[in-house]
Formats: sequence, C-alpha cells, structure tokens
Amino acid sequence: MSRTEAPPLPEPLRVPVADSHTHLDMQDGTVEEALARAAAVNVTTVIQVGCDVKGSHWAAETAAAHASVYAAVALHPNEAPRIVHGDPDGWSRQGAREGGGAAALHEALAEIDALAALDHVRGVGETGLDYFRTGPEGMAAQEESFRAHIEIAKRHGKALVIHDREAHADVLRILADAGAPERTVFHCYSGDADMARVCADAGYFMSFAGNMTFKNAQPLRDALAVAPMELVLVETDAPFLTPAPYRGRPNAPYLIPVTLRAMAAVKGVDEDTLASAIADNTARAFDY
Repeated sequence: MSRTEAPPLPEPLRVPVADSHTHLDMQDGTVEEALARAAAVNVTTVIQVGCDVKGSHWAAETAAAHASVYAAVALHPNEAPRIVHGDPDGWSRQGAREGGGAAALHEALAEIDALAALDHVRGVGETGLDYFRTGPEGMAAQEESFRAHIEIAKRHGKALVIHDREAHADVLRILADAGAPERTVFHCYSGDADMARVCADAGYFMSFAGNMTFKNAQPLRDALAVAPMELVLVETDAPFLTPAPYRGRPNAPYLIPVTLRAMAAVKGVDEDTLASAIADNTARAFDY
C-alpha cells in the first residue's frame, strides 16, 4: 500500500458529526470533493482553520461559499515569530521573508481582527504557544500574538481555538491571566489526564485527533477517559495525524468516523451516543 494513497472510506456514522479542525487548503483535490466524501460518511460540517493572513482569508472565503463550512482565522503560534523576526528558510510555505518587527505583527493582527468580525467566521485560531518549533527568541512574539487573539475572540464573541505544543503550563497561565473567552477549544488536545481535569473545571472544550489512536498515545486516551462528555470534540487536523491503521497516509475529514469509533471505545459508550454528544458540543463551541 502506497504511503501517499488515500485510505478507503470508512463505514458511515449513523449520527451526523462535525470535523472541528481541518485544513482543506493543504489537502489534495477540491474543496467540493473533500466535502462530498465527508458527507458520504455523515461528517456534515467542517471547521476550516487558518494559520496565517493568507490562509485565514482563504478560510473565510471558503466558509462564505459553502454552507457546511465555518472558518477560524488566526496567526499560528509559529507564524508570529516569523512575522517579527523573519523566515529565512521559507518553512511556512510563503517563501523566504524578512522580519518586519512589531509593526508587521500588529498589521497582521489587524487583518485577523477584521476577518473575525465576519458572520461565517466562528473561531479565532489556531493560536496559542508552540515550544517545539520556536526557541526562546520567538516566545515573546508568540505570547503577544496569543494575548491579542484572546482579546479578538472576546471582542467578537467567537470561539478561541488553541494550539498547545509542549507549552501546557504557559497556555493555561495566560488563559487564566487574560481571561479566557466564553468558548475555548483545545485543538488536538495534547495534555494528560491531570490537565484534562483542569480544562474541565474551566469549561474548556477538548478536541481529540487521530493521534489518540496511536500505540504510544496512552496519556491521550487517559485524558479522554476523564474528559466530561459535554466538553469533547473530534477533529482530523487533516492532512496531518491520520488515525491508525492509516497512520502516515493523507488525512481528510471523511476519516472522522475512524477516530470517533476509537474514542467511543475509550469512553465506554456506543458510537451513536458519542456522535450525538460531539455534534451538540461542536455546535455549541462554534455557535452555529
């Protein structure tokens, strides 16, 4: 089996659900094809997530054009330091860039703020902190950007979508310090069970992706086991994090049923019960 070959369509879900976090602009094929495959397995809504100014404009335009798509707009935590300090290796798919300093970051944030006002934009994200790719020199820019996104989400009454990689304590600290928006989603939840209890106490949604099916992901399964049913979401983060047994092959919204069934086993509930809860939770989280 080729590593580049798309996995087969899984058995459809009986209860329609949403993919709470996907990147259609990074997937093969057209948006229409992706949405049709998703609908064929009863994944009837997707949240298209922007990671930079250009991608956020694309997300907003795509949501405006498709009834089953809502957008989230933001500067990814790794994008903020690149805007400030430059991106000499062009890692972020935008070519090599010179650093623009604080003024460039504020200009980019103003564009995100304007997009966040649109009705079909239901989230501000993915924002947060990422200490995996960004060293100490970029942390100040990340934190400034994160705090600005929190403020944008609150001002427009939108969900905050958090990217938290190897930065749990600081993400939780900043949320508590700045005051989290009414609806806050930990995308691709990556903490342990103890952190899940902290998130539950704060009323934060926890969205689980295909990596919860990986062999080495017992801490994620332990977190899911203690996460309250009314705060759990499911996502693909496609084209990344394809669930087992298709790990390493291209991910897409139509593979949500694979992850959801694995989640139902961990929660000890049938898939219809979990799907119904997730459908309600996602609609509540993103206010649609």
